[in-house]
Amino acid sequence: MSAARDVVEVVAKALTDRGDDVRVVESQQKGTTLVEVYVAPGELGRVIGKQGRTAAALRTLAAAAAEKEGKTVTVDFRDTPYKG
Repeated sequence: MSAARDVVEVVAKALTDRGDDVRVVESQQKGTTLVEVYVAPGELGRVIGKQGRTAAALRTLAAAAAEKEGKTVTVDFRDTPYKG
């Protein structure tokens, strides 16, 4: 697990009303770490925020954490239950 994934998970769980339903999945794609955030239906707006400001801030935090490990990261948000 990377520091970027940990940061994203803690913040996403804090932002939603149903933190237990938040799932964060990390994978590697073409030298970049992909962090996917799955939230309960109806909770996506809380994680994205007005005009995407919260999502942008979360991506910035993830990028800073990944940079400390010498990695790059992409964060995607999903409002479907995680199936995996």
